[in-house]
Parts: sequence; C-alpha cells; structure tokens
Amino acid sequence: MQTKSKLLLFVALMLLGLGIATIINISLNFREYSIKSATQKATMAAAIVKDGLTAHMVNGIMDKRGYFLNQISSNNDKIKNLWIVRSDKVIEQYGDGFNSETVRDDIDKEVLKTGKTVQKITESTENSMLRITIPYKATVNNGPNCLSCHNVNRGDTLGAVSMEFDITNMRNAGMFTILKILALNLVFIIVVLFLINYYITPYMKLFSNMQKGIRKAYKGDFSHEFTTSVKGDAKNIIDQLNTLFRKMQETFGDIKYNLATFIPQGCVSSTDPLQEAKTIIGELSDIYKFKKTIEHDPTKEVVYQRVVDVLCNKYELSHFAFYEIDTLKATRKLIYISHGKSVCKDEVDADASLCRAHRTNTTVISSEFVNLCRECNCEGLEYICIPFTINDENSLVLSITAKDRNELNKINAFVKSIENYLEAAKPVIESKILMSKLRDTSLRDAMTGLYNRRFLEEFIDTFASQAKRENTTYSVMMLDVDFFKKVNDTYGHDIGDKVIAKIGEVLHNSIRESDLAIRYGGEEFVVLLHNATDEGTQKIASKIHSEFAKLTFDVGNGKTIQKTMSIGIAKFPRDGDSIWKCIKYADTALYVAKTTGRNKIVEYTPEMLEDEHLR
Repeated sequence: MQTKSKLLLFVALMLLGLGIATIINISLNFREYSIKSATQKATMAAAIVKDGLTAHMVNGIMDKRGYFLNQISSNNDKIKNLWIVRSDKVIEQYGDGFNSETVRDDIDKEVLKTGKTVQKITESTENSMLRITIPYKATVNNGPNCLSCHNVNRGDTLGAVSMEFDITNMRNAGMFTILKILALNLVFIIVVLFLINYYITPYMKLFSNMQKGIRKAYKGDFSHEFTTSVKGDAKNIIDQLNTLFRKMQETFGDIKYNLATFIPQGCVSSTDPLQEAKTIIGELSDIYKFKKTIEHDPTKEVVYQRVVDVLCNKYELSHFAFYEIDTLKATRKLIYISHGKSVCKDEVDADASLCRAHRTNTTVISSEFVNLCRECNCEGLEYICIPFTINDENSLVLSITAKDRNELNKINAFVKSIENYLEAAKPVIESKILMSKLRDTSLRDAMTGLYNRRFLEEFIDTFASQAKRENTTYSVMMLDVDFFKKVNDTYGHDIGDKVIAKIGEVLHNSIRESDLAIRYGGEEFVVLLHNATDEGTQKIASKIHSEFAKLTFDVGNGKTIQKTMSIGIAKFPRDGDSIWKCIKYADTALYVAKTTGRNKIVEYTPEMLEDEHLR
C-alpha cells in the first residue's frame, strides 16, 4: 500500500502546486488590473482638470479654479487628494498661484522636469494608495493654442496634476477572490484524491495480492489464489493467472521431489527452488552425458579414467587417490593418485578390511573425530574417504585430502554430487567387469583355470612385439603327461581330468605372476617364463617336473597311481625370432624327450631338426 500513498501524495502535490501557480498568476494579474484601472481613472481625471483649467483661462475666471478642483475631488470618493503644480515658466509669467499649487515632493519635481507621468503605490496592512502625477504640456492642435497665452514653447511642461487614489477596496476584493480560488482548489484536490483513492484502491489490492502470489511462486509454491474486485480486463488477467498457477502447481509443484529420485537430497543447496531445480537438471544433464560417454568405453580402466577426469576438471580436487577393492580377496589396488604417495598405510592394500570407509561402508570425514581412521598417515591434513559398492565382489574407495578445515568443508559440499557420478558409473563398471569376466572365461580353461590356446593365439603377437620393443626374453616350455592316453583308457576320463587339474595347480604354484601358463590342448601345456635365465628356467622346469611326480591319484578300489611328465624347452629370441617358432622348437624338444625315454627335461638345440633319429 505504500505505492498508493506515494501516488496520492504525488497527485496532491501536483494539484497543490498547480493551484498555487494559478493563484500567484491571478494575484499578479489582479494587481496589475487594479493599478491599470486606477491609472485610467487618474488619466481621465487629469484630462478633465486640464480641460477645465483651459476653459477657466479662456473665460478669464482662473481665480475660480479652486472650486472646480474641489468639486472633482469631492465627487469621486476614490480620489483622496488632488492638487496641481505650476512649472517655473508659468510661475514666472503668472505668479505662484494658490498655496495648494506648490510643489509638494520629489515626484512633482521629477514630473515637471521630465514631463513624464510618474506613479507610486504605498501599501500598509490597513490600506493601499496609488499616487500618480500627470504632466500638463503646451499644445497648439486639437484644442486651444497654449502658446497664445503662455510664453513657452510647444511641448513644454506647463504644470502637473497630482492625485492620490485609495485602491484598498480593490486589493481586498482581490484577496477575497484569491481566497475563494484557493478554497475551490482545496476542494478540487480533496475530491480528486478521493476519486483516485476510490478507483485505485482495488488495483493496489490487486497488485498487493499478485505480489504475494509471486513471492510464494518464487519459493516454488504455486497454490496462491488471486482475487480482485476489479472488472473487465483486470478480472480476465486474474482468471488467466489462476489457471496458469494451477497448471504450474500440477506440473512443477512436485518437480523438486521428482528430481530427488535421481539426485539425492542435499547435493544441491539453494533457498530458491527454481534455481535449485535448474541446478539439479544441469547436474542430471552432465551425469547423463557422462554415462552415455562411458557406456561406449571399452574397459573399466577407461571408465575409471573418466571418473578421474571429472574429479580433476569439474571438482578441481588437488590431491586424491582412487582405489579398487576385491571384496572376496579383501585386497585393494590403487587405480590413480594425483601426485605423491597415498595417505593410507601400505598394509591396507593387503587387507582392505583395515580401511574404515570400506569396512563401515560410510563416508569417513576426519573432522568428525580425532584420528578417526587409524590406518591414515596424514599429519597436518584433513581427509574425506568415500566408499562405493559396485557389486558383491568389487568396491571403490575415493580418498580426498585437504589442507585445512575450510577446504575440507568445500569438498564435503559436493560429496553427494561425486556419489551421483559414481552411481551413474556403477552399472557401466559392473557391465565392464562382467564382460571382462566373460572374456576371461572364454580365454581360460575351465578345468585348470589357466589360459587356453585361444588366449595364446590372440595375444602372442602382442607379447612378441612388446618383447622386441623392451628387449625382453622368454623361456618357452612345452609339457606333456607321459602315457596320458593310458590313464583315460584304463581308469576313465574323470581320472584323466583330475590329472589335468592337478597340473594346473602345480603350474600355478610354480611360476611367477609375470609368467604365463597355458593349456595348449589335451594333456599339453605351454609355459612362458618372462626374462628367465638358463639356470632359472631349469630350476622352474625341475620344480614342475618333481612336484607333479610326487602327486598320487586315487583310481578307486584302494588303488593309486603316479604319473610323470616330459618337458621341452626353447628360448626366445635366441632359438627363434618369433614365439610361435620357439613353441614349435619346444615341442620338438618335448618330442625328443618322449622318444628318448620320457620323464625328462630336454632343451632344444638346432641339431634336433637335422637328426632324424632325435625326431
């Protein structure tokens, strides 16, 4: 309602100003009119005096002029005083005249000297007087010839007629008129203000009601009902607004809560729900783009790098580490660290249960308690560790460090948003893990758990190229169980399968992580020893040979059997410029071992290809 008060005050001031300007203008005009009217009467009186004196002079009765002058003054109540004065030339010719005809003041002197009319107004609180003195000049036309009686020149001032007019009544009448005008103006202002107030109040109530509704809408509440007593277009607008707000309430009223289905509450903080909704939609858009991008990435490692890019570029994290946890094995592997060393102790990698965030499956914030995570080495730093479960077998942990509490609080503000990205990545990562497992399954032998021949065929060229690039060597071993067909024929394939499975265990326990063991087919196995020396190769081959020979297999009826194996060895690139050639040469050495007695380890020599007795 302040707007209405301001408007009424503004209109009142404008009308009052207009009234004052009108009164001032009327006052000035009325004063000017009063003075002009009195001056006209004085001019007429002066003309009468002039004509009368001229007639007296022509008729020779100038000594009777006093009566004539008194009659003019007494017959006009406005003329308070009237007298005439003679100029020096007339006095010189005819004498001083009556006592009343002498110069009385400076105005008389000025008029006699200049020959110009002079008027002066004298005002007091009680009355207002107009003094006017009009010169009487010598003329020769349009009347008597003054030069015939006076020793003067044409246009000389013969004398002056002075009068004092009482214009108090005119002034009072003017003041009364002004007061009436002022009263009329005040009445007019009051009426105008009343009418304005009467007609504008419904509109001001309408505006106030609209403002209230807009304030509620700004907070996301569109339930306001607009009302007005105004008819016509304003009523139509209100009806349209009510219809619009009802639709907005239906469509937008619950949008914040619907969006919370995708973005958990608390990840966006704003007092303006519209701005909050805009931010949430922007967040959803970014996450959608992120998800569509990672869906086309080939492996989980590439997806992890996408997550790292988001953490670096969007959230500008200065120091963080990203871990993958094998829940079944309770081991942790570092995927990425921005720089420096991890703030976690080394033993956590071997035993992931030591990680508080992973163990409790809750976000760990260092500010919540002194030395909250015992496995964290970060003196002078604050930290936030965010766990995230992918499936029953895999989890992630994001460990973020901060310099102080202020930076920690800033990071904590967008933890929920980071979790949204991880949540979006979860099905993709899980899918990549599953695809990796399926692929790994297709490349592994189900009975032994070792890689199969398909794996060797797909990746052997990659190994060879890398080996040449890095000057890497491989010792290639070909293994075969002696008289394995007899086992299947005598005891059945289930016993044969047990033998094959035990070979897988022996190989797995005998070689290093950098080495490869492959079931080549049937009872044949290939082992690639990475950068092994001749001595190391012989040592591993002997271990495999002896460990297998120690095994006993229950064949039923209380009987057991033991089996031996033959091993052929070739060296890459010493014996062949490709690993495939070396596999062939190792197979040749294995054949030599078979044909020369079995149960032995034989290294390939070029002579084996030349001597038919060795093949």
